[in-house]
Amino acid sequence: MSRRNIVVVAGGAGFVGSHLCRHLLDAGCEVICLDNLLTGGLRNIAGLEERGPFRFQRHDVTRGTSLPGTVDVVFHLASPASPLDYLRHPLATLAAGSTGTDNLLRLAREKSARFVLASTSEVYGDPLVHPQPETYWGNVNPLGPRSVYDEAKRFAEALTAAHRRSCGTSTGIARIFNTYGPRMRSADGRAVPAFVTQALRGDPVTVAGDGLQTRSLCYVDDLVEGLLLLSAAETPGPVNLGNPYEISMLDLATRVVRMTGSTSSIVFTERPQDDPSLRRPDITRARQELGWEPTTDLTAGLLRTISWFRSAAATSTTASALS
Repeated sequence: MSRRNIVVVAGGAGFVGSHLCRHLLDAGCEVICLDNLLTGGLRNIAGLEERGPFRFQRHDVTRGTSLPGTVDVVFHLASPASPLDYLRHPLATLAAGSTGTDNLLRLAREKSARFVLASTSEVYGDPLVHPQPETYWGNVNPLGPRSVYDEAKRFAEALTAAHRRSCGTSTGIARIFNTYGPRMRSADGRAVPAFVTQALRGDPVTVAGDGLQTRSLCYVDDLVEGLLLLSAAETPGPVNLGNPYEISMLDLATRVVRMTGSTSSIVFTERPQDDPSLRRPDITRARQELGWEPTTDLTAGLLRTISWFRSAAATSTTASALS
């Protein structure tokens, strides 16, 4: 009988990381979840021990990472990812992209493991090329408030490529576009959880600027499938993982209000500095090299996400009433 693959997921208690842990366990892997819980939460990984061999270790990857035994794959998702989080924790974000990436690459090299970096579409900045292919070098303000995240990921990509060239480490870079789904935090500053939470409460739905800026939204299960395929492949990437269906933020807000049956109005707020005007991935490389493309359309994904937020709100209300 062949042994289970042993997989390290750094940032495994976060939104995407927790979904990745669940999928890995369902695939028969043994999972070691590392997270310092700066933005992740134990609630995201509750019950995972019942699905398979799962071990959580509270750990900051910027402080070095050493594990006994065999490791087959190292996923690096350990970083604040939402605008509010990385603006609140700028130095931690930069450290996760630099020191944290180097430490996890060294772990992968020591274990002869495959290393997968969760990079971001933010490496493209406010793009001058649309849609964005992996060959585009980006248009990033290196000194703006968003630069702590953008440049951390750009450096992480450079470091990953250098380890591959210099040390022969098997590496893969995923450039993740806007992802949504259950277990997002309602107040993390991203559009989908903000719009859904506001609509369910009947509060005004706040849209930045004129709302004409676009995003391409990928359901989390589709994204995780792309990450798993990249981990099993030999391609170094970078590979765009996202949904090429593009929607304006005003259209998204209007759709969420309609789908929740809300009476919320839509109000406009100041647009953040360096907020990208356009965002849509060219996923030709993902189709050709991984055989991947998203299969969940926006309506289906939003229905699942709204249902989860509605249930979470009901549970929270019940708990408050009983306390």
